[in-house]
Amino acid sequence: MAQKFPQILGVFSLRKEEAIGTGGTKQAHANITYWYVRILSPEDFEVQPLNQYHVPSGIKSMVKKNKFLPVYTPEPAYYRMNTVPALESLARKIKKGQEYFEKGDLDEAEQQFIKALMIDELNVEANMGLGKVYAEKKEFDKLKKVVDTLLSIDEVFVMEQRKRFNEFGISLRKNGMYDESLRYYNKALEFTTRDENLYFNLARVHYERGDQDGCIKSLKTALELNPSFVEAQKFLRHCERLTA
Repeated sequence: MAQKFPQILGVFSLRKEEAIGTGGTKQAHANITYWYVRILSPEDFEVQPLNQYHVPSGIKSMVKKNKFLPVYTPEPAYYRMNTVPALESLARKIKKGQEYFEKGDLDEAEQQFIKALMIDELNVEANMGLGKVYAEKKEFDKLKKVVDTLLSIDEVFVMEQRKRFNEFGISLRKNGMYDESLRYYNKALEFTTRDENLYFNLARVHYERGDQDGCIKSLKTALELNPSFVEAQKFLRHCERLTA
C-alpha cells in the first residue's frame, strides 16, 4: 500500500554555531531553534518554525531529504511534552469558536477565536473564524484587519485550505465587503488560475458591485475551465440578457 503524504514527523532542532565578540574576546555560541516537520514526499521535507508557545507558526520552507537529515535533530520529548499539548489546546479553542458561531453566539465565538490567536496569531482557521464573526457583527474595521492578516499568509490559498477559503470569501461578499472580497479572490488567483469555482465566486462579487463586464469575463473564464459548469452557464445567460 502506497504511503500517503504529507506525514507529520514531529519537532526537530537545528543547531547553528555563531561567533560572538571580536579578537581575543571572540567566543562560539550555539543557537538552537525548533521546527515542526512534515514529510511531503520521500525526498521533500517541510519545516516550519515553532513560536514561543511551541506551535508551528510562520513561513514554511521545503528542504530536500539529503540536506535535512545531516543537520536536523529529532526532539520527540519536546514534541510530546510541549507541542502536542499546545496544538490540542489550540484545536479545542478553534472548535469551540466554530461551535459557538454555528449556534449564533457571536460574542463567545469571538472570545474563543481570540484565545486561539493568542497561541498562534497566524493560524488560518482562527483568523477565518474571527473574520466571519466580525462580518456577521458588521464590525468592518476589525474585519479589514483580519483580511489584511489573511492576505499575508500564503497558506490560506493552498489547495488544502480551499473549502475554508471559499467559505470565507463568500462570507465577505454576503456581508457587502465587496472590495475586501475582490482583494481576497485576486490574491487567490496568484496561486491558481485553474479553479472554475474561484472565477464563479469572483463573478458574483463583480455582479453585486454592478460590474457586469467583470462578471461576464469571470464567468466565461470559469466556463473555459469547465464547459459543463451549469450554474455558471445559467448565470452567464442571465447577465447577457441584462446587457442585451
